[in-house]
Amino acid sequence: MTKVSSRIGTVALVAVLLGLLAASIWFAAHSWTSVDGPPMPASGYIAMTLGVVFSIVIGCGLMALVFYSNRYGYDDEANDQRSAGDESSRTHQIR
Repeated sequence: MTKVSSRIGTVALVAVLLGLLAASIWFAAHSWTSVDGPPMPASGYIAMTLGVVFSIVIGCGLMALVFYSNRYGYDDEANDQRSAGDESSRTHQIR
């Protein structure tokens, strides 16, 4: 694969993803404005904002823990034990 075709593939992928993002934003905005009903009170907007912020903070914190655990090798011991367990179960099956 040449460098030019790789770059074209990357540009095409980014263009498709940006198109999907634009379509989802348009759909969300259109759905939000087309729903009939009583207006949401200020406390509803505050609760929704706090819920979104809390969810993003929890998600980022958990992802940070995953990267930290992976970088410092905390997952290696669990993977080594699982691999050892798989090998011992294979030897028991062969016998």
